[in-house]
Amino acid sequence: MSLSPVRRRVAVVGTGAIVVGSHLTALREHADRTELVAAVDVDEGRLAAFRALAGDDVAGYTSMAAMLDAVRPDLVLIGTPPSLHREQTVAALKAGAWVLCEKPLVLSLAEYDEIAAAEEASEAYASVVFQHRYGSGAVHARELIASGELGAPLVAHCQTTWHRDAAYYAVPWRGRWASEGGGPTMGHGIHQYDLLLHLLGEWTEVRAMAARLVHDTESEDVSTALVRFANGALATVVNSVLSPDEVSRVRVDCADATVELTHLYGHRNDDWTYTPAPHVAPARAAAWRAPATDVPSSHTAQLGAFLDAYDGGTRPPGSGPDARATLEFAAALYKSAFTGRPVVAGEIRPGDPFHAAMHGGHPDWAPKEHA
Repeated sequence: MSLSPVRRRVAVVGTGAIVVGSHLTALREHADRTELVAAVDVDEGRLAAFRALAGDDVAGYTSMAAMLDAVRPDLVLIGTPPSLHREQTVAALKAGAWVLCEKPLVLSLAEYDEIAAAEEASEAYASVVFQHRYGSGAVHARELIASGELGAPLVAHCQTTWHRDAAYYAVPWRGRWASEGGGPTMGHGIHQYDLLLHLLGEWTEVRAMAARLVHDTESEDVSTALVRFANGALATVVNSVLSPDEVSRVRVDCADATVELTHLYGHRNDDWTYTPAPHVAPARAAAWRAPATDVPSSHTAQLGAFLDAYDGGTRPPGSGPDARATLEFAAALYKSAFTGRPVVAGEIRPGDPFHAAMHGGHPDWAPKEHA
């Protein structure tokens, strides 16, 4: 006789669109493994609307501290604005809860160090939501590249070319270092280049540029980078909110094949294509076809992997050094763009101004109070 899965008690912090549209859906898909027991929001009207949607048995709180004291959840899902992530993640970890937090997990490497210290003290873990890693197409592509089946990775392109208008940036916390951590490098393109890093592994050097070409923001509205990877591959990365024809794309040219993903905000197996080199036999190329099971990239897929780690008592994917590598890449891109020189992996340490903030205190980019 098989045992039923253990249902983990879950609290959500923030009840806005991302929680309603993605986290709540994921929890319902994993209802055999999770039980939503509490929700937190400072906006009582929004909280009441969420509870009406999620169920009256979900307790409502306007204080995260009060919720943690009263409920002691196993898992906390955080969907608040980025400036709140560090404080809320640390609080949840100190209460012994595992955390799955929307990107960016924190606004700087210094803040990440606080997360790492809280993890060590609590023996709980905090993961960042990078759902594009978890679709079956991404899992398949990573396995093919890592196994060498496609040949050595040589050249890659990572493109997040989206469009955001002035009304989008009229929201007070957007485009500001203290509340969003940066521009499209932190808030938009991070999903695509996280997937690129996931596919290609350790990066070693970044050379970048950034600009404010349209929007009146503290941070950039476009950035570009050239990246060298430890395996020798070279890549370009573009993060834009100035592009009327919106697309998200990752392409990796290996010695034996090109693998390409083209989508916008989420992918399925059909969004991945494999083009064999002329010397590759058709039978070999046929084996690269997408897996029979089609798992879309989604919060549902990532929550499943997160729950698997919780059940196994192991560090979840998208946490620890794995999460830090993507954040360090963002810091390196900004440092290179603002200083005009290449940045190597590992050079941004405590004492470096780009460790404390993504703007690095640069006089042309930092808020006036930091310049």
